[in-house]
Amino acid sequence: MRKLLLSALAIILVCSAASGETVIKISHQGTANPEVNIQSYFVNEFTSRVTAKTGGSITFEVYPDEQLGTEEQRMELMMKSGLNQPVADITSFNALGTVLPELYASAIPFMFNSYEAAHIFFDTSEYMTKLKALFRERTGCEMLEVVEEGGFLAFTNSKREIHSPKDFAGLKFRAMDEGQIAIFRAFGATGTPIPWGEVYMALKTGVVDGQMNPAFYILLGSLPEVQKYMTLANIQYSDQFLTINGDLYDSLSESERTAIIEAAREANALTRTRIEAQDSEQVEECRQKGMQVYAPNAEEMDEFRDIGQPGYIEWLKNRLEDSQWLDMALRDSESANAQAK
Repeated sequence: MRKLLLSALAIILVCSAASGETVIKISHQGTANPEVNIQSYFVNEFTSRVTAKTGGSITFEVYPDEQLGTEEQRMELMMKSGLNQPVADITSFNALGTVLPELYASAIPFMFNSYEAAHIFFDTSEYMTKLKALFRERTGCEMLEVVEEGGFLAFTNSKREIHSPKDFAGLKFRAMDEGQIAIFRAFGATGTPIPWGEVYMALKTGVVDGQMNPAFYILLGSLPEVQKYMTLANIQYSDQFLTINGDLYDSLSESERTAIIEAAREANALTRTRIEAQDSEQVEECRQKGMQVYAPNAEEMDEFRDIGQPGYIEWLKNRLEDSQWLDMALRDSESANAQAK
């Protein structure tokens, strides 16, 4: 799922006693099977490339299913650790947003018109360059890569088709964070924070009527069993963030740092290709499982954007001390959309 999803990865890196060798312990919350878990796929591609590029001076041990701690615990460890226990992490908005609320400006709803535009924004924008510098200043850690994690989010619900914001009236939705609650409120619905592991039962029992996630996670969570309607509104781009303890990063040789950066970019490119190639197939699978799938036209998308964005932006203004982050994100996303055309 997007940035807020609980399927976050963590990488715990521990320098071994062997001279010149770093053993990297990698954990993630999802299953170890790369065929069904995109984080596992990214980890496999990333780790194999780092090891190859460093000639074996950096090697890895993989710990799936959050074996090395929760996302919040891993984030705290990464910020506090020194060279005796260096840490890196691939984390969602849930953990990163607590120390870097400026990050939420990159999740303004309906901000990107395409995958290509999102890639341009997260790979090259001034906003991301300055955000990475702020992250290092505030936490002592480096943000290395924005990892695509599931594609664009879609609305689903069990009550009615959603073609416009007015169709939300009176519905109850599971929200992943306060920002999503603000989006639902703007549309006339209510949002309730519910952990991912409880979403299926909440939908089945009527605690909430709907939720939003990429098709990948809708299928992973068996949500077609409890959701009838799906709207492909490209609400928010689903991503996570590869970060690393600054002491560890600075202690590596220049060639090792280059290997990590290159491996992360290459693994992310492969992950993006895999996600985007499968997205239409996964949407079709949702349809085959009984969901009614609707793709809004351009006029309807403008209506979603015109109502959803102001509600989210107003919420975010109350969390940020400096509005420049909102201004930069909106400007750079507009530029990315233009370049992608």
